[in-house]
Amino acid sequence: MAKKDTFYITTPLYYPSANLTIGHTYTTVAVDALARYKRLQEYDVKFLTGTDEHGQKIEEVAKERGIKPKEYVDGIVSDIKKLWEDLDITYDIFIRTTDDYHKETVKKIFQKLYDAGDIYKGVYEGYYCTPCEAFFTESQLNEGKCPDCGRDVKMEKEETYFFKLSKYQDRILKLLEDNPDFLQPEYRRNEMINNFLKPGLDDLSVTRSSFDWGIKVPFDEEHVIYVWTDALSNYISGLGYLSDDDSDYKKYWPADIHFVGKEIVRFHTIIWPAILMALGEELPKHVFAHGWILFGDDKMSKSKGNVIYPEPIIDLYGVDALKYFLLREFTFGQDGSFTKEKFMNRLNSDLANDLGNLVSRTVAMIDKYNGGIIPEAKEEGEFDEQLKELAISTPNIIDGHMDKLKYSNALEDIWKLISRTNKYIDETTPWILAKDVDKKARLDTVLYNLAESIRIVSVLIRPFMENTSNEIWKQLGIDRSEMTTWESLSDWGGLESGLNVRKSKPMFPRLDVKEEIKRLDEENQKLIDARKGVKKKEKKMEENYISIDDFDKVDLRVAEILKAEKHPNADKLLVFKLKVGEEERQIVSGIADVYAPEELVGKKVVIVANLKPIKLRGVESQGMILSAEKSEAISLLTTLEDIDSGAKVL
Repeated sequence: MAKKDTFYITTPLYYPSANLTIGHTYTTVAVDALARYKRLQEYDVKFLTGTDEHGQKIEEVAKERGIKPKEYVDGIVSDIKKLWEDLDITYDIFIRTTDDYHKETVKKIFQKLYDAGDIYKGVYEGYYCTPCEAFFTESQLNEGKCPDCGRDVKMEKEETYFFKLSKYQDRILKLLEDNPDFLQPEYRRNEMINNFLKPGLDDLSVTRSSFDWGIKVPFDEEHVIYVWTDALSNYISGLGYLSDDDSDYKKYWPADIHFVGKEIVRFHTIIWPAILMALGEELPKHVFAHGWILFGDDKMSKSKGNVIYPEPIIDLYGVDALKYFLLREFTFGQDGSFTKEKFMNRLNSDLANDLGNLVSRTVAMIDKYNGGIIPEAKEEGEFDEQLKELAISTPNIIDGHMDKLKYSNALEDIWKLISRTNKYIDETTPWILAKDVDKKARLDTVLYNLAESIRIVSVLIRPFMENTSNEIWKQLGIDRSEMTTWESLSDWGGLESGLNVRKSKPMFPRLDVKEEIKRLDEENQKLIDARKGVKKKEKKMEENYISIDDFDKVDLRVAEILKAEKHPNADKLLVFKLKVGEEERQIVSGIADVYAPEELVGKKVVIVANLKPIKLRGVESQGMILSAEKSEAISLLTTLEDIDSGAKVL
């Protein structure tokens, strides 16, 4: 995609189905990431999304519920907008096909096509799929089923207006054959050419007279304008096409890219170009068809009970975790398999271990070794140049990936920089440098280089994970400035020294996969039950009560941490030497992803002193250190006053 001042990008219109799954959110998250990326590069971006609200199935459902179609869709559209708000989707236009300005534009488009002789009246007889709002010939059916959704079709015959789609067959074939970048991925282009264009196009039925919920044909109110003529026109009606103010249309059209699901490629790359050709308007530059998110190896379906909703994931793990997983795990353009295990493991490995740990360790070391002030780089040394070269070259690599919509590759290369920065810590050993006063200049340089690499990472991840980017800036003491622009990534050293770092809770605490899968299942099921109106009995609190005799059996003591180090055989475990009164004892605790060992020495904590000793991954643990947990935050328990170690907690 060639650079220019404006960038117009769209999602397909969403059918107003209640309760969108993570599969439904996939397109919108991808479009939003590209829109954010282009804004970082200072494009004038226009991002359109919305809902397709007309058609027979809407009318039928509303009738079953005893309400008007508009009343039915209003509630659902409100829920969709709320989900986009929860996902922090930065759209500029949310268009509804029930919006008055859209309806007026569609009528004008229909009239213009009719006046040009591209629409004529006739009778249609064919196989109709109600969920897809589409007619098919017998040869297009797949074993007698709809070729798009696989559902049953029914033979219908009715008076209709036709669009002369066959008239544009040769031009569309030439478009796809001569412009391989118009439709991607490549195999989708081949599918359109070989399965639809070369066998020959029939004229297209563009009105219905068997139901009433839709935009009326301006010169024949017995007919409503067929959904695809109606819905597809949103991409230009949303910009003011054929309105009194078409300045946005003149500024942003043609679209730089339409994102679509693979099931609606035919409509966007055959029907939509033909309509635009008939109108004498420019065609969109690109159409990209992504795949589906499968649950394991099967398509997500409410009827199959294999649906995962985005809301519980956002509530439990944050919106950035969901966005990162969707864009990192799957190759955009192909089907991808979602499993809860994959999701949890990706969070642990990439977000907790790699990025989260890097930021926590760096901020903790700057706090401990330089009073919380980001130092100046003073003394270059071994390994510095390798880190700098990778950091400066990565933005160009990301540009190449994003121009080809390779989200997963872009994130993979960002994580190579994160991994290299983590390795730099191990190579330069700041904790050893800190012990030698003569090596203070080298220590300062190492700490600066770590902070600068993290700054670069924070800008690179911004299109995908804005909240995480903001949190990193907060911890590094960065305000939005020249240090946070995409342009600032071209040179090393953009981070100002002298900033005050701010220690914070871990951005991505490490998860117990089995426990979190159970937790996610429970929250997802609660949402499913709530939407079905199922009420679940809450357990009475009394069932969890213990007696005073039970409590007396637990010996809680204050202990002072004398030493803390990583477990030799487990990344998430720390091994503590503790002073408990006159006694010393060893306890193993799973908080390595929350606290750096060096920041805990000298702290007072509360322990269970009479717990039976056990071995954890080969190291004996003589008790338990207590901590409090809420959502993602974990905090060790301590006392308000400076109490001597060994004191009993009553």
